[in-house]
Amino acid sequence: MTLTPEQRIQLHGFNNLTKSLSFNMYDICYTKTKDEREAYIEYIDEQYNAARLSKILNNVSDIIGAHVLNVAQQDYVPQGASVTMLVSEGPIVEIPEESFDESPGPLPDNVVMQLDKSHITVHTYPEFHPSEGISTFRADIDVSTCGEISPLKALNYLIHSFDTDIMTMDYRVRGFTRDTSGRKLFIDHEIGSIQNYIPDEIKSSFDMIDVNVYQENIFHTKCKLKEFDLDNYLFGYTKDKLSKAEQQEITEWLKLEMDEIYYGKNINRPSS
Repeated sequence: MTLTPEQRIQLHGFNNLTKSLSFNMYDICYTKTKDEREAYIEYIDEQYNAARLSKILNNVSDIIGAHVLNVAQQDYVPQGASVTMLVSEGPIVEIPEESFDESPGPLPDNVVMQLDKSHITVHTYPEFHPSEGISTFRADIDVSTCGEISPLKALNYLIHSFDTDIMTMDYRVRGFTRDTSGRKLFIDHEIGSIQNYIPDEIKSSFDMIDVNVYQENIFHTKCKLKEFDLDNYLFGYTKDKLSKAEQQEITEWLKLEMDEIYYGKNINRPSS
């Protein structure tokens, strides 16, 4: 269903399709002591506080061409933050041709596309293992739009906005709209995989798995960083402060944690 602007289907009234993107990112860190864990959580809370998350979501709204109608934001005690934005159709009703392409979207600039009645939310979840020294930070972002533009065009920017070890992305088109003859349309754009909206230089850095249900317009992609450098997972010191045995043990714990998140299941843990 590759359509040029001239070939686009004429709709009967407004495009009623709802397009929802869920973007989940995970940052993993080894925090051996209580002080290290508290320092890491404090750092994460500062890096991804409600004010910064609001800025990220404002840039998302710019990319999809939305007016921000209302913002609710909250930093939580002891940790975590949430931001919810209610947005509406942007002022420009002409749809750029690239909004139909199955390709990565832009980074923030003067991009304006059609949108109506929508919302954007983000919630953060710092947590830690009770005994193994593993701390995990998760951020969940949901972008839901009605109209012609797909929220997948914000995916490139979201990936660039977070330092992530693992990403999971879900995209679904719900409902239907009608053409002028009354025929129902359950999707209005081509999509083979969420991966087609991720730049090649990003894809080359991750192992990726797709789980798609094409007949239901449901798409799922998950990604795990390929390269592993223990220094990137220690907080406040480097691996040269550890013995070789400690480095190996911590590496095993971290990789196990990432594999469990990536595959979505518990894995037998090595004996101490």
